[in-house]
Amino acid sequence: MAGKNLDPSSSPRALLGAELRVARERAGMSQAELGEPLFVSGSFIGQLEAGTRRMHIEFARQIDDILDANGFFARNCGAAAKSKYPDHFAAAAEAEALARAIREYAPLIIPGLLQTEPYARAVFRAYQPTATEETIDELVTNRMARAALLEDPTTPLLWTVLDEAVLRREVGSRQVMADALRHLAALARSHRIILQVIPFTAGAHPVLGGPLRLMSFDDAPPLVYVEGLETGLLLDDPATVNQRTLTYDLLTASSLPPRESLALIESVAEDYDHDEHA
Repeated sequence: MAGKNLDPSSSPRALLGAELRVARERAGMSQAELGEPLFVSGSFIGQLEAGTRRMHIEFARQIDDILDANGFFARNCGAAAKSKYPDHFAAAAEAEALARAIREYAPLIIPGLLQTEPYARAVFRAYQPTATEETIDELVTNRMARAALLEDPTTPLLWTVLDEAVLRREVGSRQVMADALRHLAALARSHRIILQVIPFTAGAHPVLGGPLRLMSFDDAPPLVYVEGLETGLLLDDPATVNQRTLTYDLLTASSLPPRESLALIESVAEDYDHDEHA
């Protein structure tokens, strides 16, 4: 690990994680033993090694010292931290690209992985009303690129629960909404995603507080992502993950079954279409 740097074009975070695993094992340390002087769990080290966590510069410097890595991790930390996504979402976006399964609840808008281009454009324009067209174009391009995850016919498993408000809130125009909901229906009918709707009639439910995303991986501990306005937090504490998993399970139990959810989505899409052409 002398002086060679990582190639930033070759998934830097994954490469940095792989190098961390090699260096740790060469030093004869377990993940928990490396985590102890950093005041993080062994699971956190596992996530760094799997590429599901970003290595921040302060950790990189300490790891260099502990593993006698001659500054390798500090030098390459910057390349691994580069992202085309906003800072508060970058870690979650990069983790979802490695996930085996994603389960999420969306209370207000269609989740990014499931948006159409016109819907995404309307969302970003609402978020940034004074942004240039070039800025909006870049945001939309990056969001559409994320959806390439769904081109694989089976992985990741994506299970989404939408609040009925997502269907009823007109984003862009009625035609944009009709097309967006038909896109959801097509993904569900092709069995690419599991889709449920929690209706207004369900009343209070376990996730009234906001969006929730659970991600599980083949070679790293599961993560929970919670999001607010321009803020986001990845959580890996096992007790927290277990509690949020139970919360999601209760949510799905309160939601319409997939077949009834699909019927509702297509019915609302027809309403938008009818009103658009009336």
